[in-house]
This record gives sequence, C-alpha cells and structure tokens, in this order.
Amino acid sequence: MKDIYVGIVGTGLYIPNTYETAEEISQQSGIPVDVIKNKFGFYKKPVAGREDGTMEMGVKAALDCLEKTKTDPLDIDVIICIGEEYKEYPLTTSGIYIQEAIGAHRAWAFDIAQRCGTAVVAMKMAKSLMLSDDKINTVLIAGGYRNGDLIDYKNDRVTFMFNLGAGGGAILLKKNYGKNLLLETSIITDGSFSRDVAVKYGGTENPLTKENIDYGLKSLDVLDPQHMKKGLGEKSMPNFVRVIDESLKASGYSLRDIDYIAMLHMKPSAHKFVLEELGLPLDKSIYLKDYGHIGQIDQILSTTLALQEGKIKDGDVVVWVSAGIGYAWDACTIKWGKA
Repeated sequence: MKDIYVGIVGTGLYIPNTYETAEEISQQSGIPVDVIKNKFGFYKKPVAGREDGTMEMGVKAALDCLEKTKTDPLDIDVIICIGEEYKEYPLTTSGIYIQEAIGAHRAWAFDIAQRCGTAVVAMKMAKSLMLSDDKINTVLIAGGYRNGDLIDYKNDRVTFMFNLGAGGGAILLKKNYGKNLLLETSIITDGSFSRDVAVKYGGTENPLTKENIDYGLKSLDVLDPQHMKKGLGEKSMPNFVRVIDESLKASGYSLRDIDYIAMLHMKPSAHKFVLEELGLPLDKSIYLKDYGHIGQIDQILSTTLALQEGKIKDGDVVVWVSAGIGYAWDACTIKWGKA
C-alpha cells in the first residue's frame, strides 16, 4: 500500500492597510507609549477598514493563496474556515461564503473555532480528512479575524488584549504533495478557564438591550481575572513547551532540531521565555511588533515573513505554536522543502 502524506502547497495573507499606533492607543487608554511598545510589545497593529469584514478578509486571503499557488478553485474538495465568530452576520457559515466567493463549486465547507488555536487545529483536521477519505485530495483553510473591535481601551482588565489586530490568512494543503510535509500535531485544552474570558453582552445570558448597548459593543472582558492570572501563571508556559515537544517527538524530531518557530504574538518577555525554554536564539522566530496579535492568523503571517526574509529554507524543521482563550495550546511540525 502506498504511503499517504499531506503537504502545504502555499499560504495566502490579507493585512488591512489601516493601522492603529501605540501612540493612538496610549491617548485612548492613558497608558504610557513606552509601556505599550516595550511591555505589550507592539508599535502598531492593522485594524479593519470599511470593507474588511471578517468573512471578507478570509475571502481575500483565500484568493491570494489561490493566485500564489496557481490553483483552480474547482480543484478544492473541502474548505475549513478558521474565521472568528465575530463577523458580518451571526449564524451564517463563513466557509460556505468563502466557497461561493472564490468559485470553489465542487467543494463542501464548514467552520471550526478554537479561538487563536484554530489554524493549528484546522491543519490536523485537514490532514485527517485526506488520510481517511479517498475522495478528498485538496483542502483550503481560510478565515479572517478582527476581535480587536471588541476591546475597550479604558478597561484595565483587558490590557493583555490591546494587541488584537485584524487580517486574514489561508493555507492550501494537498494529498501526496511532495513538499512541505505536515507531520504531527499536539493539542492541550483546559476547561477550567472556559468562562474566564468572554464577550459579556450579546449572548443568551446577557442579551444586548438599549440600556447596555454602548458598553456591550466593546465587552470582550475577563470575567474572573484572579482565577485566570493564577491558573495561567502555573500552566501556560509549561503547556507551550509541552505541545511543541510532543509534536516534534511524534514527528521524529526533538527540540534541538527546530530551525524556525512561528509563534503567536505575546508580550516580549513571554516570547523570549518560550525561546529560552526551547534553547533557541531569538533569530529562530519573528516577533510581530508591527502587527500585534491577529489571532489564529499569526502562524500564517510569521511563516510568510520568514520565507520572505530567508529564515525558512528547504530541509528545515518548522513548528507552529499557538494558544487560545478557553484555554488551549497547540503545535504542529512541518518538514519544509522537498519530501
């Protein structure tokens, strides 16, 4: 029986050309500019323009991916949407919208959500679908993100989310594609944090009303700050290292084999700590100080920048690592270049 493997054909990206600077956020929040730049870790971040809906940014990234990879949309079998729940119209299926917009009329589509871990989860799901179904040979992962709209800069409980930006990303994977092999994935979730962070108003617990509408529109909040701070202080960094280590070991590698690591944007001290725990120099990753945190798009963005800068070359072991509120930690290993 012939071995079946899955390779990354290419990626797509859409970054809005409108930005919010550290200076502008400082004026709105009252937090000094140097704190935003040096402690929060960003100088500017992209924010959604007038036409940059969540679903629409997923379409733009998907089209960029198809153009770069010279792929006919009719060759796509499945679309997995990694776009956020905060989008143009609640209860619409973003993946099906992307399918129609790009002309992938032979595909079927669905949405998944694990907050900022969604892209890595989608990679695992795409590979599993191709390995288990003879009819699925090409999978497009795509989606958009603009949760920064929900942040109130006057709320000191959410300063760690001041970095939330906007953008879209896409990944095209193909069965038995002889390059950029997607190897194994490790995922940890911890439900004890599942209600620590939420959009407080707009759901069934606290519906939007004329009385709370002004606050409700920017109510992404920390509902239990003490529990989250204490719990993540004990678990987060060990779990980052654990999923990376498990993904590498399952793929036949170890921490010392990492050539590049595509990490989500986090505060500089945490970024540096993870690299030190892995025994990696700073140049084995890219710190997204001019982008902030675009949720599950960060790994796609980081890889795109690394390829442009020559930080990833054929034969390299590349790791994607993410974390998302809920709480989740995810990592996957990719062997870049020819199989």
